[in-house]
Amino acid sequence: MQNEQKSVQALKAHLALNVKNVEASLEFYRKLLGIEPSKVRTGYAKFDVQNPPLNLTLNQHVFNERGALSHLGIQVASTDDVLAIRERWTDAGLLTRDEMQTNCCYALQDKTWVHDPDGNEWEVFVVLEDNLAETAPCECGTPIGITNASAVSNASCC
Repeated sequence: MQNEQKSVQALKAHLALNVKNVEASLEFYRKLLGIEPSKVRTGYAKFDVQNPPLNLTLNQHVFNERGALSHLGIQVASTDDVLAIRERWTDAGLLTRDEMQTNCCYALQDKTWVHDPDGNEWEVFVVLEDNLAETAPCECGTPIGITNASAVSNASCC
């Protein structure tokens, strides 16, 4: 007997984020994604993102600190795409932080970052060179607003 697996057509990834305040988060995510939510209810919002395909929901929930989530990101095809999204974000009033030609996750990348009202960091990035040696130092992951050396050395890499 042969065990055949049925092919599944995945439509899009789903990401559900707990947020402290849906209204404050709506303002941020409209700017981040450049679209309006497809559904808004009390304590809930949904963005049906077409590019990249993503079902993003915001769920209002009481919490004191950030959870175990490291960061979120969107991988794009080129540095020009990174710069175009950074321009859209800054035009929308979001504070961005660039990391160009940075070694992150054992890859050379260009990226820019923003953070949402709950402290979740989002990056848009392009991989310029992949599979760098494990001995290459990780230079990414410095939280927005952190500039001292001890904080940089304690920052996590992807």
